[in-house]
Amino acid sequence: MLTIKNLTKHYKGSNKGVTNLNLEIEAGDIYGFIGHNGAGKTTTIKCITGIHEFDEGEIFVDGLSVKTDAMACKQRMAYIPDNPDLYEYMTGIQYLNFIADIFEVSAVEREERIRNFADAFEITASLGDLISSYSHGMKQKLAIISALVHKPKLLILDEPFVGLDPKAAVILKDIMHQICADGGAIFFSTHVLDVAEKLCNKVAIIKGGELIASGRMDEIVTDGESLESIFMEVVDHAKAD
Repeated sequence: MLTIKNLTKHYKGSNKGVTNLNLEIEAGDIYGFIGHNGAGKTTTIKCITGIHEFDEGEIFVDGLSVKTDAMACKQRMAYIPDNPDLYEYMTGIQYLNFIADIFEVSAVEREERIRNFADAFEITASLGDLISSYSHGMKQKLAIISALVHKPKLLILDEPFVGLDPKAAVILKDIMHQICADGGAIFFSTHVLDVAEKLCNKVAIIKGGELIASGRMDEIVTDGESLESIFMEVVDHAKAD
């Protein structure tokens, strides 16, 4: 579903970025991507979604190249940033219909999906209000719904649980599981390691722009250990090297 081959992206004037990153996210995966601030998580995500160009390597979404088939890749994925930048002069429903128009979602399909997700996240009554009046949590919920309205095969999330209340977080986890059950895949960054440990079947740890561990969660986190302890162990080991 998502293949990252030898991805290298460095910012001009610094060594920050990502170096020779390789990852394979398959259909059905909920893949956690963890690391310290500045480790390269958001850089990687922005390369996947086409926000950043990259220096070397390739990224494939459902077998299509992000470089040469950018539009087709974007039609198959959805991206939810950690701080949604929405059109605040629109109402919630106007924004959702705008996104649905972009992805050419039929009137019947969008109406059903918007209704179901808005009811689940309990923002139906606020869809007629201007987005500028929304709290951060409501904006996050609206961004999630807008990402789901075209039924993406690949969902990319950057710190998706920031700003969500506990009920909304549970609903989002259920949606993530359902996307994977339907043959899709999830790739998301998070600092909340206990959530990643419980939710993900695979995980990758990045430090200083380089991959230092990856694989199945049950192979990386063994009995008597936690993802938090493993994370600290591999990061400290990489630092020592």
